Amino acid sequence: MRGEDKMSEQTLEYLMSRGHIQRRDAAEVSWSHAVNSRSRLTEALTGHTHMLEADVIIRGHDPREPIMAHPPDTDSDITLKEWLQAVKAQDKGIKLDFKSPDAVSPSVHLLQDVLDQLSRPVWINADILSGPGGQVRPLEPQAFLSAATALPSHTVLSLGWTTGWTAGTDSPGYSWDMVRVMEELCRGLEHPVTFPVRAALLSQSFSQLSWLLQQSHRYSLTVWTAQRDEYSLQDFLSYRRQLDISRIYYDLPDPQRTELSETSQDIN
Repeated sequence: MRGEDKMSEQTLEYLMSRGHIQRRDAAEVSWSHAVNSRSRLTEALTGHTHMLEADVIIRGHDPREPIMAHPPDTDSDITLKEWLQAVKAQDKGIKLDFKSPDAVSPSVHLLQDVLDQLSRPVWINADILSGPGGQVRPLEPQAFLSAATALPSHTVLSLGWTTGWTAGTDSPGYSWDMVRVMEELCRGLEHPVTFPVRAALLSQSFSQLSWLLQQSHRYSLTVWTAQRDEYSLQDFLSYRRQLDISRIYYDLPDPQRTELSETSQDIN
């Protein structure tokens, strides 16, 4: 599909039109993480990253409303409504990561109120299936999709697997069953979908994940890593060489993401 494939989601086109990136290479997109407080939001909005990632939960006490926080935190100095109002004045993309099912519907209502005024990329993320080594219970897939698909069709659904990884152990990677079940869930959607995949599991999952990308022009991958995970840039080369580089985002520490982009200028 490489020759005819153009991602239906507009993240790269938006960033190129603003002069933030120079080519249709998703490795050029940079990320701010855990933008869950007023101070972190101010820092991220004035910085050079392209996408703001933040976590959404329901406040643990009254008033019970969507706030920006990552469990085990139960409170925050900024609500989702306030966060969205602050972001509206800037041209950053946003990615909202849902950790609890009760936060999804009220957050979607808030997003619907502002999305008409937002021209930038909007990504909605949740782990909806169990993946390699996953111990945390995922959000119920149909309940999340039912709420998320009420958002405009240009909203990117970031749909992942719960995972675990331990140094020195044999990690099996994403199985055929895992990617096939995910594809069945996403096949009938109209929205673009990106699949968050763990960097430490990529080298053993190329066949499965490349097959997944081939199933629809709406699909992309977003490579992410946890703090203590071990991997090398070599693990990504087969993806960079054989798949469309506009369809694989790298949510990695900036030095590694930049190196990956700079050492692959001749690819695709």
